[in-house]
Amino acid sequence: MTARVLLLGTGTGLPDPDRTYTHLAWDGPGGPLLIDVGGDSYRRLLAGGIDPQLLRGIILTHSHCDHINGLPALLFSLRLGGRTEPLPIYGLPETLELANSFLAAAGLEEWATPVVWQPLAAGERLQLGEGLEIATAQTSHSRPCIAVRLSAPAVPAVCYSADTEPCQEVIRLATGARVLIHEATTPEPSPGHSTPRQAGAVAAAAGVQQLVLVHFSPRWTMPIERALAEVVAGGFTGNASVGVDLQVILLVA
Repeated sequence: MTARVLLLGTGTGLPDPDRTYTHLAWDGPGGPLLIDVGGDSYRRLLAGGIDPQLLRGIILTHSHCDHINGLPALLFSLRLGGRTEPLPIYGLPETLELANSFLAAAGLEEWATPVVWQPLAAGERLQLGEGLEIATAQTSHSRPCIAVRLSAPAVPAVCYSADTEPCQEVIRLATGARVLIHEATTPEPSPGHSTPRQAGAVAAAAGVQQLVLVHFSPRWTMPIERALAEVVAGGFTGNASVGVDLQVILLVA
């Protein structure tokens, strides 16, 4: 069986001309599933070949603006497109509380697809349709934040770090996964975020085969060539790359 992860955006909280806020979609068993909601998720899903009207849920990793700011627009577009089926939204209770307030402030009234808020705790596992399992872990960030791991029968597991400095919880969550999508925001170690070298060290410790850097800017972090050299300096010798917007990561058994 084949699944894919679509990188809808790969940039930092300060976008580049070709990189919007980091968010992604799972397109496989139990999906499509959106992880975080950047500013123009509806259009980007269409551009990546995913019908937004078929979304089965959203996972919000945390409540920083660049990870939830597209939620009102997405729900507005879904409603204009005819969706009336409620959309489950999963996240930490404090994340969902702020997201709910954000929606209320948007004043969409009846012009939004209804949602079902689904609170979860860090470390919780979700069993969704078609054997899709979502595992979570608390990251080390300035706001409560969860990393997620997605796995399904006969599909290699993929782990997304969300926003975090290097931490054992993410290493444990990623161990045994084939692909790690890890943030690499800063050129030097910084509280709440990771450097490319630190992302490489996490990937090496977890034993993954492939590392894809996101939440990255060639302008604000470092040039891509240097970032890949830093990954190797961190100890990772597998397949490493810097993600680009609308990139597809295939997961083939």
